[in-house]
Formats: sequence, structure tokens, C-alpha cells
Amino acid sequence: MWAEACELLSRAERLHRHFFVPRHAASSLPVWHPPADVLETEREVLILVALPGVSPEAVEAVIEDGALRVAGLRLLPPELRLAAIHRLELPQGRFERRVPLPPGRYATPIRHSLVNGCLLVRLEKAG
Repeated sequence: MWAEACELLSRAERLHRHFFVPRHAASSLPVWHPPADVLETEREVLILVALPGVSPEAVEAVIEDGALRVAGLRLLPPELRLAAIHRLELPQGRFERRVPLPPGRYATPIRHSLVNGCLLVRLEKAG
């Protein structure tokens, strides 16, 4: 049982490093890559992007070349900027994620809101 628990912890660490590794966007500035889920219903495509602590107004969400591009900035709240940091695992700074979309046409505007620490992007299917 102990070996199984250690293996699960090791797998979780690998997944964390995979999703929260700094990457380079088209602008050549370092960015981090938040994890995302894509779900499809009969009427819409739902994209959940893990963005704890990010205001939905601070996020740009656009459709480009058949993909949803979500970008923005995650910064420490001002009251924490002078705090002694003992652990900082949530990535900070610029983020960008391109999520390929299922084929089809989508109505505009793109609607997004914050739900339980995730950005929820709702793309209504057109026609």
C-alpha cells in the first residue's frame, strides 16, 4: 500500500510539472500553460480553464484558426506582495492556452465567467 501511495504522489508531481511548466508564446515572452477541459453538448461547447485567482475581466478569450486562445496575467494580490513566501506553487505571470475546438461555427460574442476557480468559456453553436 505504501509503494502505491508513493507512486500516486510521484505521478501527481509529474502531472503538475507537465501542466505548469513555463512555455513561450508567439510573443516570445515566457508564459505558463493552464490545464483545460473541453466538453460538448448539443447546443454548445464548454471549455474549463484552471485559473485560480484570476478575474474573468483580466482574461482575453478569442477564436483563432479553429482554436480558442485564452490569455491573461495572474499576479499576487497587492496585500501579499510584501509577505514572506514559504511556498509558491500556483504559477504567476502571463499565461496563454490554445485549445483546439470541435469543427463547426460558433456564435459571438464569446461568453466567459469564473466558476469554482476555473474560467468557464461557453461557445454557442451557430446554425
